[in-house]
Amino acid sequence: MKINNSFLIILLVLLGDCSIVFGQNPLFIPPTLTGTNFNLNVQTGFQNFYPANPTPTYGINGAFLSPTIIVNKGDVVTLNVNNGLNVATTMHWHGLHVSAMNDGGPHQIIPPATTWSPSFEILNNAGTFWYHPHGDGKTELHVSKGLAGMFIIHDPAELAAGLPQEYGVDDIPLIVQTKAFDVLTQIAIADHMDTAIFVNGTLNATFTVPSQVVRFRLLNGSSMRSYNFGFSNDMVFYQIATDGGLRETPLPLTRLMLSPGERCEILVDFSTMIGQNIDFMSFASEMPWGVFGGPGVGVGMDTIHEYSDNSLNNADFNLVQLTVGAQTASPITSIPSTLVPFVPLNPVVFDMERTLILDSLRLLPTNEPSLAEGPFGINGVTFHMDTINIKIPLNNTEIWTLVNNTHIAHPFHIHDILFNVIEKSGVTPPLYEQGWKDVVLVLPHDSVKFITKFTTFADEMTPYMYHCHLLHHEDDGMMGTFIVYDPLAIDEIEQASIVSVKPNPTSDIWNLEISESVVDFSARLFSVDGQLVRTFDKTDIVNQSLLIPTYNLSNGMYHMDLEVNSKILKVKLLKAD
Repeated sequence: MKINNSFLIILLVLLGDCSIVFGQNPLFIPPTLTGTNFNLNVQTGFQNFYPANPTPTYGINGAFLSPTIIVNKGDVVTLNVNNGLNVATTMHWHGLHVSAMNDGGPHQIIPPATTWSPSFEILNNAGTFWYHPHGDGKTELHVSKGLAGMFIIHDPAELAAGLPQEYGVDDIPLIVQTKAFDVLTQIAIADHMDTAIFVNGTLNATFTVPSQVVRFRLLNGSSMRSYNFGFSNDMVFYQIATDGGLRETPLPLTRLMLSPGERCEILVDFSTMIGQNIDFMSFASEMPWGVFGGPGVGVGMDTIHEYSDNSLNNADFNLVQLTVGAQTASPITSIPSTLVPFVPLNPVVFDMERTLILDSLRLLPTNEPSLAEGPFGINGVTFHMDTINIKIPLNNTEIWTLVNNTHIAHPFHIHDILFNVIEKSGVTPPLYEQGWKDVVLVLPHDSVKFITKFTTFADEMTPYMYHCHLLHHEDDGMMGTFIVYDPLAIDEIEQASIVSVKPNPTSDIWNLEISESVVDFSARLFSVDGQLVRTFDKTDIVNQSLLIPTYNLSNGMYHMDLEVNSKILKVKLLKAD
């Protein structure tokens, strides 16, 4: 059973004290973890969000939410994720440039009562990132129950930029989420009645800021809802960072929209406002049609069920009530004029273009696709753990075009790399989206084009993810996989005891010899850019050999995925004159 705000108010009045719901509560500032070795204990807990019935939650090193991890660029860190839940989980380092094995996607499962300990060098520049579970079909549940935390990186350029740096005083993390609850005050998922507003896990949050320049690190950690950030007095604030780090110069704004998964950093000058109360708000009524939380989603009968019943949709609402207090001992009192140099990728020089279609896979009773409520896919397919959707050569610079054929905006996120948005709706993107990004919102029946480069890490067996960051969409399968492989690493063959190739390189024919009796066999040959060239099955095997003529193939690297008697093999092949 789903409830709206009015029913919840009546329920809580009948059940008892409502002060926690409707009173003001000091903003919780997550504790910090520093150093290079981190113990992250994933555990269960309870929170008294609504006094009548405690709510079961998840947390890291506590009952709810996660500590803020603070590191420096160049650190080599080890993160010991101890799973104290009775179910499997994962832990993804959102926005970090790490190897596929350390990425924490659905393939890095952490069973109950076990520990996963990825270790890697911090390669990203200074910025605000985050970490959260990324299990197959379980992301929304685990994030909604509390598993989300910030991951802050510092570097020398950022530390020298004259920015506020005192965590929790003038450098404030704000993890903004809305949640839905059922009548027993249990956190509900796949529910559009997300009317409870949390900032750092606090309902009806209040906070005292010093009368000086304050830095807010904003993270939209919600499952579905976008926010249009601004202040109740419409004061100007300055965007200083996008998802992937600092801008070249501060950008003055009065509104800044972030979709789920996106981050930004802003500076706000409270120097002349001591004693004043100001609300930090979301002006959702000003958001575009099709963005969840704005004026509407869908067209005609194809709309999200109960959307208009949610009191936050198409409404302007408070997030944190701010009171301006005294200055600190060493205040920052001016906005810097410059930050760090920004050198974007050159959109004229690239190796490959790809197009991803965001589409619906559900039919209405009229036999027309449901373009507002999904389930949704990418290029007509949904996520499967054993499927690799895209294969990318190491160091490829690529332009990806995202085409949204649905009635709802989708925040598209790609793992491992950062990108530059070069077009939205066919034109240059707005200034607040220019910079290094890992999430971009694609509006309904619109398109986005970005450029990126796949550097540093290659792994032919372990994939990264790309997906919609509306968590219910992700869990429903609006996600794909890609691997990055090194075309110059020409080894003969993995599992050489089963398969050998002679000659390799060749100018005319590859001969794959199989050392054991073939009971079942399938294979796919791909070009260096990931295009499928040819498929093979058991009927192509003659005398334990597969002969592949190359006369109609261009010179270059090829790779083949084979399944021989239930063994998964990978072969690198080179065609050369």
